[in-house]
Amino acid sequence: MVTKVLTILLFGLLSIKSALAVDPFTISDIRVEGLQRISEGTVFNYLSIDSGDLLTSTSARQAIRSLFSTGFFDSVELEREGNILVISVVERPAIAKITLSGNKAIKDEDMFPVLADIGLAEGEVFQPQSLDRIKQELVKQYFSQGRYAVSVDSRVVELERNRVRISIIIKEGDTAKIKHINIVGNTLYTDKEIKKDFESDIPPVWKFWSKDDQYSREKLSGDLEKIRSYYQDRGYIDANVESTQVSISQDKQDIYITANIIEGEQYSVDKIQVTGDLVIEEVTLRRLIMTQENDVFSRKKMERSVENITALLANVGYAFANVNPIPQIDRENRLVTINYFVDPGKRVYVRQITFVGNSGTKDEVLRREMRQFEGGWFSQAAIDRSRIRLQRLTYFESVNIETPAVPGTDDQIDVVVTVSERAAGSFSVGLGYSQVQGLIASLSIQQDNFLGSGKRVGISLSRSSIVSSFNLSYDNPYWTEDGVSRGFYARYSTFNRAGANISTFTSTEAAAGVNFGLPLTEVDYVRAGIGFRQTSLNIGSFVREVEFPDPEDPGNILCNDLNNNGICPEEYFIPSPFDPLSKSLDHNGDGILDDQERDFNVIDFTSSWSRDTRNHFLNPTRGSLQRVSLTGALPGSSREYYKLFYRYAKYIPIWSDLVFSFSGDLGYGDSYDNYDKTSLATPVDIELPPGLERDCLDQEVITLDTGLPFFEHFYGGGVRDIRGFKANTLGPKDTNCRAVGGDLKVSGGIEVAIPTPFTKGGGSRIALFVDIGNVYENLDAFDASLFRASAGISVTWQAPIGPIIMNYAFPLKEFRGDRTESLQFSFGSTF
Repeated sequence: MVTKVLTILLFGLLSIKSALAVDPFTISDIRVEGLQRISEGTVFNYLSIDSGDLLTSTSARQAIRSLFSTGFFDSVELEREGNILVISVVERPAIAKITLSGNKAIKDEDMFPVLADIGLAEGEVFQPQSLDRIKQELVKQYFSQGRYAVSVDSRVVELERNRVRISIIIKEGDTAKIKHINIVGNTLYTDKEIKKDFESDIPPVWKFWSKDDQYSREKLSGDLEKIRSYYQDRGYIDANVESTQVSISQDKQDIYITANIIEGEQYSVDKIQVTGDLVIEEVTLRRLIMTQENDVFSRKKMERSVENITALLANVGYAFANVNPIPQIDRENRLVTINYFVDPGKRVYVRQITFVGNSGTKDEVLRREMRQFEGGWFSQAAIDRSRIRLQRLTYFESVNIETPAVPGTDDQIDVVVTVSERAAGSFSVGLGYSQVQGLIASLSIQQDNFLGSGKRVGISLSRSSIVSSFNLSYDNPYWTEDGVSRGFYARYSTFNRAGANISTFTSTEAAAGVNFGLPLTEVDYVRAGIGFRQTSLNIGSFVREVEFPDPEDPGNILCNDLNNNGICPEEYFIPSPFDPLSKSLDHNGDGILDDQERDFNVIDFTSSWSRDTRNHFLNPTRGSLQRVSLTGALPGSSREYYKLFYRYAKYIPIWSDLVFSFSGDLGYGDSYDNYDKTSLATPVDIELPPGLERDCLDQEVITLDTGLPFFEHFYGGGVRDIRGFKANTLGPKDTNCRAVGGDLKVSGGIEVAIPTPFTKGGGSRIALFVDIGNVYENLDAFDASLFRASAGISVTWQAPIGPIIMNYAFPLKEFRGDRTESLQFSFGSTF
């Protein structure tokens, strides 16, 4: 390559030398020879002489230099034919193709723009000197990532028609890792305290996926600034990083960092002043200032105070307010006077709100979620709330809000909302698996943004070994302009309770209803609904009557009739002798469970209040959720009962990316009819012969179900509830130690969510947990000593097929006969 460059320079020198020997003459015409891709017009555009000019040695030399400076030519020669100037050129080759190999840390799509900026792009003229610049630039970029062992090589292959193919071969090497960070000069705080928030760090062994120990100059610069901030936040205004040494091992793999710091003296706040154009009362602004007189000076609190004042001004229309803190330092007495100078600018109002990107969604659907209004004063809080409300809609991938100033004005802005739509409708056929339901087949059609109106319409069909269901739903979130929602639903399902670890019976249910919702505030919501449900239970022992002729009168048909009333029913159910659930249905005490005792018509009523301040629905890191619900059967139903349920969850960010959370559930139900008072059902006998022992606790075995109807019971245990115990197995049992559920449920737990390796955000989550709780027959049966407890690790991923949950848990507290599971998992859609 060097030889070729020298050859080009030699040609240029010879051309200039020959031009110097030209006798002056007036140019009558100019002819260009040797052009292949470059047009004559391009040559004349760069040429410094023209027809009619007098060609001298000086002008000839200038003409050659002008053409060489274009970079298009390997050689340029001037010749004379009479008074015609002949320019002979040899074009440089064009770049036919550029290939990159070996690059993983920097992708092709990121690297090609860098090459193009230096002049190396397909179709461009090849300039050999650009290769050296490319090497230097790529090495610089890799160095910034801490890859000091990188090597960059290039190969140029000549092709036909004066073209070349360029190959750039990169050996990235491994990123140099930080082996030690040493801070020198710190006497007030330990290295550990100072490095707490460093991006550059040596991660613990368990955090094997971390890249904190990968060195880069940008990370180091940020960490050095954090040292200054750490001290200045604690009053040491003069603290500074005096020098930094970064050394690298011989193999360019290990980095050793030393930072020499000066701590200085600690300063306190002497006075706090608020000056400028105070459009808001000074006393109000002072409440937003986080430092007070005689406090230790803190740069962080000073900056936070500026943010607080700026935010307040922005919320009342001063979109371009500027708050400048001016510290006056008295080094002799180590005191600081802080003057917050306020320049609010003009009060700004919103001229218009426009939406971009909502090709499938009507403007009104977005506009009704906006909390910033046209013609109103600008409010940053209203803008932020509008963004959150739009992001909560399921049919937008991303939401961006800009507030450009209106040209020619200083008191108006426009609000431009740019959204990226995702497919709001779906048609899916899928399979899933649950340890409770087994294989789940599902068919679903869901449209969350029906015809761009924001209405939700859905139909789904699923089948598993224990559940078959068909669901129709419709919901209009803005039935009225005030945000009142209205929805309808209809469903049909069959449920084999025995397959779900519940006492043996099956249920068939058909239901339909309507529900309404009303937002009280931005975070409070109430819902209410009413519907009708028909439930049929297949429970107890199934009996088919046997008919036979009367031996004394063959014409008379007798039957094996338990009641001896001369009626021969074909088939019927009788209570199982040791089953308290089927026994409780024998209301008239005749020993037969007729249709009236097994079929229930219920007028459903549902109501709830919720307050949700979480910052993310799938993977929250802060905020809380509260929900209270009251459901039940209204008077006129076959059974009249109610169920109360309360849930609370709190999420608190703690050290680094860890999130601590705690939650609790409390459920209680009872009947308010006279069913139990008028029932003639008899309890089952739970006495055991001497010497025998049940596989479960005797105090959890019930003799007869009373209170809340058993088909509405609470259950405990499973993938999402008191993990480590088999689904629905905790609480009251029948005489065979099968779970029957109860009227009272108490459960709770704590979790520490740790960063998910290789992914961020979304629905991915890893958490260490401790669960505790149990289910009880009724309030009188509550006994905290019967709580079950477990601990373990849970992994959740919101996959395209539905949520995938895997738990590994072990019991901390269990009792005789408890059915535990170490590994629990579920994936796919569940219904």
